[in-house]
Amino acid sequence: MRIRQHVNPLKLEFLLPRGARVLAPHGRELEVELGCAEAQFLFERVAADPRRYAVGLEIRRELVDAVNRRADETRAPVQAIFCHMNIDLPEMFAEGSVTRMFVNFPDPWFKRRHHKRRVIDDQLVGACARALRAGGELFFQSDVWPLALEALAAFEEEPRLENLAGPWSFWRRGNPYGVRSRREQACEEAGLPVWRMLYRRVDLPPPRS
Repeated sequence: MRIRQHVNPLKLEFLLPRGARVLAPHGRELEVELGCAEAQFLFERVAADPRRYAVGLEIRRELVDAVNRRADETRAPVQAIFCHMNIDLPEMFAEGSVTRMFVNFPDPWFKRRHHKRRVIDDQLVGACARALRAGGELFFQSDVWPLALEALAAFEEEPRLENLAGPWSFWRRGNPYGVRSRREQACEEAGLPVWRMLYRRVDLPPPRS
């Protein structure tokens, strides 16, 4: 099967809201990967603990179909959803319903004129913070330094997210989740640096009267 490596997220066909709403089965922790590709990371997460329910968001429909076929064949608690994260995420999950969110090696869109296609922006970060439960975690990793800095700036501006490495700091203890995406494996095998961030959802203090 031929899979497109890049999809222009600004094409009109992707900009129409789909109104999808996702709920985890009762009693399961909901984990979400933004840009799941073939969802290796999520399949390994649920293999380590089948009580989790994993949802992957992906803009390439061929990959969504492939992930869902694999989930059906293996009866894994994994679901891929075809969507445009920057458009659909704010309405996709109930507030405080997600335990963990992962952003693993998003497309860097290196050319300056394509920077507007990058996935991390203030609206997306706000939607992530809203969806996470109190104490929930947001994990980001990239092997592209300028993209990591850009993402760090966006995360640091969200008051509902606490940087567990300290303000304006990268997480230096490696991947804490015990599983790796294909890109992470390739980076480690090639000896490439990876910049990581780990945030926790915190409740804001009530406004002073």
